[in-house]
Amino acid sequence: MLKHEYADVNGVRLHYARAGEGKLILFVHGFPEFWYAWKDLLPEFGRDHLAVAPDMRGYNLSSKPPAVDDYAVPLLIDDLRALAKSLGHEKFILVAHDWGGGVAWSLAIHHPECLEKLVIINAPHPAIFERELARNPEQQAASQYTLLFRSSKAEEVLTANNYQYLADAVLTRGLKKGHFNEEDRQAYLTAWSQPGALTGSLNWYRAAKIGPPTSKDPQARSFEPSAGPSRVEVPTLVIWGDKDRALMKENLDGLDQYVPDLTVRRIADGTHWVIHEYPEVVSGHIREFLKRSSLE
Repeated sequence: MLKHEYADVNGVRLHYARAGEGKLILFVHGFPEFWYAWKDLLPEFGRDHLAVAPDMRGYNLSSKPPAVDDYAVPLLIDDLRALAKSLGHEKFILVAHDWGGGVAWSLAIHHPECLEKLVIINAPHPAIFERELARNPEQQAASQYTLLFRSSKAEEVLTANNYQYLADAVLTRGLKKGHFNEEDRQAYLTAWSQPGALTGSLNWYRAAKIGPPTSKDPQARSFEPSAGPSRVEVPTLVIWGDKDRALMKENLDGLDQYVPDLTVRRIADGTHWVIHEYPEVVSGHIREFLKRSSLE
């Protein structure tokens, strides 16, 4: 049974869903999702953990600060740390997908003392992603959408025809394959329609200026500047759907140079939305990783 609660932390109010009790495991969604992305995993991990999935700032029922700078990665990191502390936990397990994974990588880099273990699902390490955006033509082409999301036209394009752009990106294939149903579709439409939610979620892209190089800005930009630290001193599991069309598989190349304690599990038929396509496989990989690493 999921419970829905709010926490006032770091200057914002975060809505979250929770299940179970025990050691904290935080599940962090990406764009354009919300806590509901983890609806299949929360009950599973709530059997023996306090499993919590927040709506990140700018999304669904959480606060939506007005300024672009209010969505800078350090603030998003502090939201998660403060949420964990409000739940009574200084240290926790972090599971994250997509943009949530970008925040999770940065949290692990800058605050490894907060994390017991890290699980990343189809989200590139910031230094490697910057490398791929700078050098890999396929990744540059696949990331052109980020330039749209940062533009002033984004809200108009993404809301047109009842959020058709977002529905096609997240839901359409899953509805055909049976990974989503009508109830799921309505839940996403309701979340996207929350006042200020679309702009809030797009401001993550705008604040980071994330994207491939352009004629006006020749610098490829990842989740955070490459000049900073990039080593991850936390036991890390990366789960990767190999058919991701937004993130090329080369984002896994050389990852062990940045993450000494690394486990990679690839799902050959998984796309970027592998958490919806193969929730039991994803859960199994996480369970295996948590059990094994806890004995080491």
